[in-house]
Amino acid sequence: MKKIIDKHKSLWKQRSFSSNFALSMLLLFASLFANYFANVYTTNHVSNYVSDIILDNLPVVNVDFVFVEGAIALWLFVIFLLIRDPQKIPFVVKGIAVFVLIRSFFIMLTHLALPPDHSYLDPASTFRYITAGNDMFFSSHTGLPYLMALNFWANKKLRIFFIGTAIIFAASVLLGHLHYSIDVFAAFFITYSIFHICQRLFPGDYRLLSEKTDDEK
Repeated sequence: MKKIIDKHKSLWKQRSFSSNFALSMLLLFASLFANYFANVYTTNHVSNYVSDIILDNLPVVNVDFVFVEGAIALWLFVIFLLIRDPQKIPFVVKGIAVFVLIRSFFIMLTHLALPPDHSYLDPASTFRYITAGNDMFFSSHTGLPYLMALNFWANKKLRIFFIGTAIIFAASVLLGHLHYSIDVFAAFFITYSIFHICQRLFPGDYRLLSEKTDDEK
């Protein structure tokens, strides 16, 4: 605990880090704002659902717990990791923001409806503030855990954990008929590209991310 406190004291004394953190959060809030309006646009222009070779051969399973509570648990764990290693905050937060911005643009391009036989989702869920349900392409439940795997790649245990989480979430949204198969499989390729875009956009933050922690040495 003392090491973590010392890390924070050292970093927050640096004006450049504080300013960078503020910029990261501003970019994140801007991306969530864009995501909201992209969802409104998509909902107002939604068309029909389509057949899918995988979904057509999968029974519908209730995945509400994994989809909602599982995702919340994942992000609480990510927050814990960032508190433990605060030097990683700027790159990780900016990466999430770029991911959300790019996805906001993508979901406005094609307006497929959610498959009608999808898994039940609690209407009181926190996710109703983030998604209207028709934001199909590409799957954030699949892409964001994989993005975390790329961010924490140097730590083998975290890498395996986040890749495993991405696979579990990918399976859950398919079993729940909450995404089409193209949304899930494309998420890995698009997320990998987003990670490398962020490396180019934020080289200084990436250097901080790449600094080995005590767990990684």
